[in-house]
Amino acid sequence: MKSFEEFIEKGIVKIRSPNKSLAKDLIEESARKYNSLKEIIEKLGINQNNANDIIEYCYDILIGLIRARIYLEGFKCSGEGAHEAEISYLFKIGFSNKKVRFMDELRFFRNRIKYYGKRFDENYAKIVIEFLEENYLKIRNLISL
Repeated sequence: MKSFEEFIEKGIVKIRSPNKSLAKDLIEESARKYNSLKEIIEKLGINQNNANDIIEYCYDILIGLIRARIYLEGFKCSGEGAHEAEISYLFKIGFSNKKVRFMDELRFFRNRIKYYGKRFDENYAKIVIEFLEENYLKIRNLISL
């Protein structure tokens, strides 16, 4: 995966003024989705019918927090490769290559769900939930408004 700086050089990441208001909204939306996801899992569990929804939710929750941090730093990612740029930002905030690769895999699989109707099973959804639980607070705690 390319470094965040390479995405800046290519113009996918642009330098802007920090946007605290947008970052705050993204943090709140990620928290809302996180709590909603916990409620879904508590009431329905993880099964074949909701595995894809859970995977998408996990991605949305984490990418929302990453974007919030990016906006606070005064960057904006847009265009082709923007999601990859956002994920590469995890390197800048101290995430291991293994975790960044997993998040990029999650991005790829989420796109397969959203745009190609790919189905994933409950076992993969459980792995994604574990990743979310390991990293939600880690990313959230790196954001200060």
